[in-house]
Amino acid sequence: MKREEIEKLREAVSCAAVLEQAGFAVDMKESTRRAVKYRRGAEIIIVTHEGRGWFDPLSDAKGDVFALACLLEHLGFSEAVGRVGDLIGYKAAPVLWKKSPSKVVPADILARWQGRRLPATGSGAWRYLCWSRAVPISILRSAIAQGIVREGPFGSMWAAHTDSAGLVVGWEERGPDWRRFSTGGSKVLFRLGAQDAVRLCVTEAAIDAMSLGAVEDLRDDSLYLSTGGGWSPKTEAALVDLLARPGAELVCATDANGQGDAFARRLQALAVQVNRPCLRLRPPADDWNEVLQVRKKGEMKTREEDERGRAACRISVDRIKGGYARLKPALDPADGDAGGPEGVMKD
Repeated sequence: MKREEIEKLREAVSCAAVLEQAGFAVDMKESTRRAVKYRRGAEIIIVTHEGRGWFDPLSDAKGDVFALACLLEHLGFSEAVGRVGDLIGYKAAPVLWKKSPSKVVPADILARWQGRRLPATGSGAWRYLCWSRAVPISILRSAIAQGIVREGPFGSMWAAHTDSAGLVVGWEERGPDWRRFSTGGSKVLFRLGAQDAVRLCVTEAAIDAMSLGAVEDLRDDSLYLSTGGGWSPKTEAALVDLLARPGAELVCATDANGQGDAFARRLQALAVQVNRPCLRLRPPADDWNEVLQVRKKGEMKTREEDERGRAACRISVDRIKGGYARLKPALDPADGDAGGPEGVMKD
């Protein structure tokens, strides 16, 4: 096929069409207009450039529609051209966005961050983290003291990503019905704990970093990190910078699923690259926040059982007291007919 024909084919068939035919589906919660996330089980592909480009966030793979066909079906380039050609005229299902694109230029990242309040007792972010996500109050207070959480809109919370100088460059946004990253921000690392620590625990979300910190009671030698579910050159550079510390070790505390395992392998490869020790810390549930949720349910169940036990004891005591009250007149020594055995035996 001539070069001109290949270029026309590249323009005629989108990466979305190839993915849809291969069984991938759009993850609306984690997609933006510029980067649409497709999932197939643990596999993830991000489609960019209005459907003409793509990349794998868990590896270095990226390219055009032909490279995508090669990756998904293990084809050579000529076979991939033929497979893409079969999709001419196929239209992928349109992605329906809830809002029209914003034409407002995002304000300065740091100014937007500083314009939000710190969480306070009973505030929206406080209720979401402590009540809905079971994050202990002590952990939230530590995050507040470090200045890495803020009140988001509509009961959500913001968790800061900072660079090596400690400047806020973006934030994870999480709420009851909200999940995204700051518009115009950069994913680097969310950092909770001892800033000079050498035990570096990497999770996929800020709430998981807080949750692992709660499980481990914020170890003094540990820094609890989140990549925000992504892997950018800035994230990798930040991790390499942290691993350069004498005695540093990497702890892969990613989710206990296919995606988390793939992420852990990438972290392990980075540790090998910089010659640092690395271990896999796999949560006993799907993720570290679910561990807290299960623990909270267990504590609530225990409290309910204790309350039922105390209530049963009170009922038993009341019954005993009632029985004693009924017996008391017959046993009262002040009664002349019941002063002793002889009195009891009288007619």
